Amino acid sequence: MAFRVLIVDDSPVMRAFIRRTILVSGMEGAEFLEACDGREALRILRQEWVDVVLTDINMPSMDGEELVRCLEADDMLKSLPVLIVSTDGTESRMQQMLSLGARGYVKKPFAPEALRGELERVLGGPRA
Repeated sequence: MAFRVLIVDDSPVMRAFIRRTILVSGMEGAEFLEACDGREALRILRQEWVDVVLTDINMPSMDGEELVRCLEADDMLKSLPVLIVSTDGTESRMQQMLSLGARGYVKKPFAPEALRGELERVLGGPRA
């Protein structure tokens, strides 16, 4: 089943790695959009529909926390599932992001299965 993913990370290498991980994990039909920070992500989301947003937290200009806050405050975008993909795996940070509206959290470095599992969970089932 086709689905669209917006990958938000200031590292082009990490965006490519996430894209490749999703593809090799057997999730068929994925289409990808990419943004280097929260501001660019919001511009994209106001023009394109996606099924899920994967975002880092620590980025310049607008970080992932502010992006989640903006999405939650926007009536058109607040139902959009957001997965945090971050090196900050502390319990307090994870709980903070989930309380702000993120639907899941994957700590970098991650196993492909962990990312796939979280994506399937928020998208409502297997995508292969």
